[in-house]
Amino acid sequence: MEKRELLSDPEEITVTLDLENGSIECSVVTVFSADGRDYIALLPETGPDAESGSVYLYRYSVDESGEPTLGYIDDDEEYETASDAFDEYLDSAEFDELVTEDEGDPDFPEE
Repeated sequence: MEKRELLSDPEEITVTLDLENGSIECSVVTVFSADGRDYIALLPETGPDAESGSVYLYRYSVDESGEPTLGYIDDDEEYETASDAFDEYLDSAEFDELVTEDEGDPDFPEE
């Protein structure tokens, strides 16, 4: 899986999704690539999924004027591909966090 950060600092960016049952404010977890397409992972800050830890995955692109565009993932196989790539991102992020924590831990001396 190719991962590439498309936003300078996605954790500081929020997105408002206008859904059938109202608007939901989401923070951007990351933008990543899988099988030649770009995707965005959004964490709801408001709405029914805000406390559940659910993450929304959408296609991500930038139009000619430089504006980000989100698109639904309609195909189950494509969604599975994006979901697997996001899981790999989470595994990598957890590993990076553990390594950072271990660097300052006296139980794990630096070599």
